[in-house]
Amino acid sequence: MTTLRHLHCWALCLLLLMLSGTSLEATAQDSSARVVLAIHGGAGTILRSEMTPEVEAEYRAALRTALEAGYAVLLADSSSLDAVVAAIRTMEESPLFNSGKGAVFTSEGTVEHDASIMDGKTRNAGASSGTQHVRSPIKLARAVMEHSPHVMLTGTGAETFAKEQGLEMVENEFFHTERRRQQLERAQQRERGEAPSGDAYLIKTDWETDNHKYGTVGAVALDGGGNLAAATSTGGMTNKRFGRVGDSPIIGAGTYADNETCAVSATGHGEYFIRGVVAYDVAAMMRYTGLSLAAASNAVIMGRLTELGGTGGIIALDAEGNVSMPFNTPGMYRGYIDEDGNITVKIYRDE
Repeated sequence: MTTLRHLHCWALCLLLLMLSGTSLEATAQDSSARVVLAIHGGAGTILRSEMTPEVEAEYRAALRTALEAGYAVLLADSSSLDAVVAAIRTMEESPLFNSGKGAVFTSEGTVEHDASIMDGKTRNAGASSGTQHVRSPIKLARAVMEHSPHVMLTGTGAETFAKEQGLEMVENEFFHTERRRQQLERAQQRERGEAPSGDAYLIKTDWETDNHKYGTVGAVALDGGGNLAAATSTGGMTNKRFGRVGDSPIIGAGTYADNETCAVSATGHGEYFIRGVVAYDVAAMMRYTGLSLAAASNAVIMGRLTELGGTGGIIALDAEGNVSMPFNTPGMYRGYIDEDGNITVKIYRDE
């Protein structure tokens, strides 16, 4: 009888110990959970001398709005995929950035979009290119990843798929803005060897026309489950011709994510990012050489990309919540929210 009681006591103690251990482990996991988000809105010749205080304030506010939108998703225990889509959607709806509503014109006077997304947990990816009527290119890229057997869809085929998925479709004119139309006109004037003409204020302050042709938006996120995601969306290059596609929809060039290394979204002269497989190169350097995120990011952007003759930058994030945002241009619209919820927004190199 005594022995039986002792066995019951030991069983009860063991059960309590197991429950206690499980609870402590769960608490430890919860306390170590971190969520981080970083975004960019394009890199280029962005100078204080050519930016009015009013325009600068608009960009900073738009970047902050994108960060807050994505971070709110992370705080709601949603996935890093949900967070990057939420952040990019705010920029696609803003006329300030070269994506969605604010995208640049092709040489034919139309607007075309490219986008991509990648899940660091599974390394599944989706992309779309050359669409003209899908309101949210980043939503289309995610739909390709989650609801098709393919990684990339283009043109009319991508739009047919978008309709089948119930994504919102709009007329191409929905994306047209006067600012971008004037950029196209001046680009074509220069192409013909003519001096730009028109409103002196626009010519002086619209640095995007002359020096910032490769704008893009992107986001990288780390969710509470330790999963990374990256996404990129763009209107491409002002006055682009012949069906040109840049790096933004190309997995490994403009977008890459792997929980074991990092998540990357790129912005810049796409041809060079494609040749250098820039986004993947950062992850590969971390994996094969053991470099930190900062060391790998700087080696790729300030070293390999620059040596190749390319210009631009990246935002990168690892599973520890470390953020790196190197670029070799005078400025890059960028920002992040760290694991403590602190918001940082920057534009110029000296910030």
